[in-house]
Amino acid sequence: MSVADAPVLSTEQLVELVDLLKGVDSVELKLTVPSSARRAAVTALGMDPLDGQLRQVVFFDTPDLTLNKQGLILRARRVQGRAGDSVVKLRPVDPAALPASLRADPTYSVEVDVLPGGFICSGSMKVQVSDHHVKEVIAGDRPIRDLYNKHQRALITETVGSGWLTGLDVLGPINVLKLKWTPAGLDQRLVAELWLYPNGTPLLELSTKCAPADAFAVAATAKAFLASHGVDLGAPQQTKTHTALEMFSAELRQNASADAPAAVSH
Repeated sequence: MSVADAPVLSTEQLVELVDLLKGVDSVELKLTVPSSARRAAVTALGMDPLDGQLRQVVFFDTPDLTLNKQGLILRARRVQGRAGDSVVKLRPVDPAALPASLRADPTYSVEVDVLPGGFICSGSMKVQVSDHHVKEVIAGDRPIRDLYNKHQRALITETVGSGWLTGLDVLGPINVLKLKWTPAGLDQRLVAELWLYPNGTPLLELSTKCAPADAFAVAATAKAFLASHGVDLGAPQQTKTHTALEMFSAELRQNASADAPAAVSH
């Protein structure tokens, strides 16, 4: 598919995006590659999996995704050879409506994710945490609350009320291979993330970050480059987080149903 055939933003979406760019810290351009084209994309773009970094990603929510439905995503991550991190993410957000105190927090950032035909603005508070602590939480040996500092907990309380960190399920983990590289012929670093979901389904996402002022120029250059290397810009899109949450939510509900006592007939 050529660049001209790729999904484009409507006039209304462009106006909204231009307005959002005035108040965000960064822009991330994203594209998921369908499974049938993944191998070809890896070869065409010169990706070397051995240069990648292993990660584990885990989310925290209820079986019915109560927090996610209110625009709140809680995530923690283990990174090979490094400390872990925990994130409180709200989306969508309006940068103009955020408190000045929150914007001044060095751990808080506002970013627009742009996909073919759409975009979403999110605000994230990320802090470094012990890899061992994340591992213990995943194993059920440490409370989820321990991964979040007082500022993150305050943000959670302001969003959905208090008490949530003591009643959540662990959704995950998901093993991820992340690769950063600059392909030949493109003066822009790309990131590839291969998410390996527990049911055996892989998801490959390509992305690149840029300053808000450079968003349209970088998007045009990246789209032309990917299209010229055979990447289908019009393929159906998935998001890593949504796919993960839906998958684990269904699994939790199924397990709860299986564990429920059978009705007794009289």
